[in-house]
Amino acid sequence: MSAVIDLRSDTVTRPSEGMRQAMASAEVGDDVFGEDPTVRRLEERVAALLGKEAALLCPSGTMANLIGVASATTPGEEVLVDSESHILHYELAGTAMIAGVQLRNFDAPSAGCPTPTQLESLRRLGDPDHEPRTALLCLEQSHNRRGGTVTPIAELRSAADAAHRMGLLVHLDGARLANAAASRGVPMAEFSACADSLTFSLSKGLGCPAGTLWVGSAEGRRRAHTWRKRLGGGMRQVGILAAAGLFALDHNLDRLPEDHRKARHLAEALQAASGLRVDTQLVQTNIVLLETSADATTIVERAKREGVLTVPFAPRTVRCVTHLDVSMEEVVAAAERLRRVFAA
Repeated sequence: MSAVIDLRSDTVTRPSEGMRQAMASAEVGDDVFGEDPTVRRLEERVAALLGKEAALLCPSGTMANLIGVASATTPGEEVLVDSESHILHYELAGTAMIAGVQLRNFDAPSAGCPTPTQLESLRRLGDPDHEPRTALLCLEQSHNRRGGTVTPIAELRSAADAAHRMGLLVHLDGARLANAAASRGVPMAEFSACADSLTFSLSKGLGCPAGTLWVGSAEGRRRAHTWRKRLGGGMRQVGILAAAGLFALDHNLDRLPEDHRKARHLAEALQAASGLRVDTQLVQTNIVLLETSADATTIVERAKREGVLTVPFAPRTVRCVTHLDVSMEEVVAAAERLRRVFAA
């Protein structure tokens, strides 16, 4: 059997030789003192790219999302999230344990964004003796558990406007925002304009070894910076990671549609396979969800024996993610191997 094809996540990418060289030659300083020039360049560039005043480099997306929630709320308040959101499912209840807020989930339409009518139905009565104050709406773009789907900008803006009319702030989990923008063929700033704060990951489709930026207003950054320190996220000569981010913006941003084409090919190649269902309408970015007739963990183990790494996503759902470290030829081979898995 030929080499293993890793479709578990776009986080499995490894720094390219060019990225490694950029990291090795990075100019650095102590970022806790605000003295790392490469970090400052990255933060300024990402803020400008997303049309915001400021950005803050964080070690991970989970920390950046927690900072986004914590810096926009007060303990005892409530945050609205989609029932399939990453914040709800994969961030170990940090918002409750650390930020002291309650997550109230709703079942949004297919791409995870509520309608204004749905948001209005979640409005509290304003009884401070019995109800928490709703302070924040969290959105996600693209949406991981909903298959990498992308909410159209008009719908995202409509939801954000409705939330603002209700007195809520809006935080956007933009871990794969670059994929969403590439899918729609629009600047990322059009999406980020709908949010008061957002996160932007470097370690997924952009291929960096680590790093996510919190992005928002200058005043918001002051609060976010305090929370980063509180969470142990103060870093020192982190320009080596910032240099990877700058390299990725120069070399890996414009190539994201390639990953989307690979995901589309995988979905279409598996569409007629026995023992599974693929909704190709959901394949809008680089994520493919396979609905299986067998137990997902069993399918994942079978696929591993065939040399394809995937992850169980639900009891009968397997996720595949295309990325810059897997070629179209490998995707074609992976589809053939997975057809054998499902035919077994």
